[in-house]
Amino acid sequence: MFILRKLHSTAVLYSLIDINKRLNTIVSDSIFTKSLTLMPPFSNDLSYHYTDTILDRFCLEIFPKVHGKIEWLNIESSSMKRTLLSTNYPNLHGLGLYSLTSETARDLFTGKICSSILSMICSQEKYKNNLFE
Repeated sequence: MFILRKLHSTAVLYSLIDINKRLNTIVSDSIFTKSLTLMPPFSNDLSYHYTDTILDRFCLEIFPKVHGKIEWLNIESSSMKRTLLSTNYPNLHGLGLYSLTSETARDLFTGKICSSILSMICSQEKYKNNLFE
């Protein structure tokens, strides 16, 4: 488990969930699910995003299994709608939105989703993340 803590949470979930019951129990722990960043690490190109296959796995398989444990979610605007509509996030208290256009932000702040979020980060800047935190 010590080694897994050194890895990016989304990499741990994507790689190890549904391998077997024991790994499911380990990777479903709040250490890996409390705060998730669904953006490619080491991306120097603003146009680089996760592939549809990776997003599908998160939205259709992973998020529905750990949705109740997610308290903070960092996502890019390109996958925002897909990610947020994939499941209910009852304990989501914070949302980091990256590569967000002014128009998207305006639409978001007048919608229902904003009423249940306690803290939000909106940035037009590139998200920089390291695979090993």
